[in-house]
Amino acid sequence: MKPYINALLLTAIVLFATACGDKKNDQQQQAPPPTPVTAVKVEKGNATYYDQFPATVTALLEVEIQPQVAGNITGIFFQDGQHVSKGQKLYTIDPQQYRAGYDQAVANLNVQKANLNRAQKDADRYNTLAKQDAVAKQLVDNADATLESSKMQVEAAQANIQQVATNLKYTTIYAPLDGTIGISQVRLGAAVAPGSTPLNTISSDNPVAADLQIDESEIPRFLKLQGQKSVGRDSTLILVQPNGATYKYPGSVRIIDRAVDPQTGTLRVRVAFPNPDKQLKPGLNGNVRVKNSTGQPQLLIPYQAVTEQMSEYFVFVVGDSSKVAQKKVTLGARINDKVIVKDGIKEGDMIVTEGTQKIRDGAKVRVGQADQQGAPKRDSSNKQTASAK
Repeated sequence: MKPYINALLLTAIVLFATACGDKKNDQQQQAPPPTPVTAVKVEKGNATYYDQFPATVTALLEVEIQPQVAGNITGIFFQDGQHVSKGQKLYTIDPQQYRAGYDQAVANLNVQKANLNRAQKDADRYNTLAKQDAVAKQLVDNADATLESSKMQVEAAQANIQQVATNLKYTTIYAPLDGTIGISQVRLGAAVAPGSTPLNTISSDNPVAADLQIDESEIPRFLKLQGQKSVGRDSTLILVQPNGATYKYPGSVRIIDRAVDPQTGTLRVRVAFPNPDKQLKPGLNGNVRVKNSTGQPQLLIPYQAVTEQMSEYFVFVVGDSSKVAQKKVTLGARINDKVIVKDGIKEGDMIVTEGTQKIRDGAKVRVGQADQQGAPKRDSSNKQTASAK
């Protein structure tokens, strides 16, 4: 009986092993075929592109017209929004009280001069008598003191004349610079006083500037640009207007602020633009495009080859045995349908451009004919506005 049982167990083991082997062979026969994909070889090319910075147009010079004396506006001598020249008369404030004060100050000066003349004569006379021992010493001292007091009163009267003359001069307000004047904030007859609302604002209009904020890491780049002059339409600094149109005149870095904002880590840069047609107005918002070219060839790949996961970027690299490996990459600027790769892959790698959604790390692929339009180009036709840094 025991040999019979052993025979049955041996038969069962053989049948089980045979079944497992057949199942394994079936699984091997049913393995999925390689996934067809399109791939291109990573190559280097010239990468000239533009970084874009939000900017606000501002005047290089801007002055608020403030009244220096109190009174009523008696004259306005310009049209709102017109171009004015330095020294041009703008406003007059009622000068009557200041002219009367000036006349009174002149009269007071004449009185003080007359007193000084009398005091000088008295002092001379008493000093002559003192030499003859014909007058008391106290009278001589009093005459000398009166003379000194008269001199001081004359000086005070002269200073008063200067003050009232200055106030009288301030009743007429002149343009402090060439530029465009805004809409007047007062009308004829309005009462004004020092420290009140500005009467108007004048801003220089040619050239104008565009202020932008740059990251502190960009400082060396803009320091290098400072002082350089762009020539022609293809310049380093271009202004894009709110309607998307490119401003026809190139700019130049005029001012770099003295310090980085410790809270934001940014620095203000002022770029100047010619404005002969008065097309640009202070307060206008736009973007400044700054040409960025290292002069060295860089890795350029089709942007469609990039996949994003949790704010990180990856590409599939075709390796040995036609298996793909997912590699993390660091991207630079996006240039039209391509993107610069700073790190993660090397020149000569084959990367998948089409079919990435069908594969995963370690999958086996069959590489088809690459689309020539997806291949990186080697010329300077890649010059496009950068949409990423």
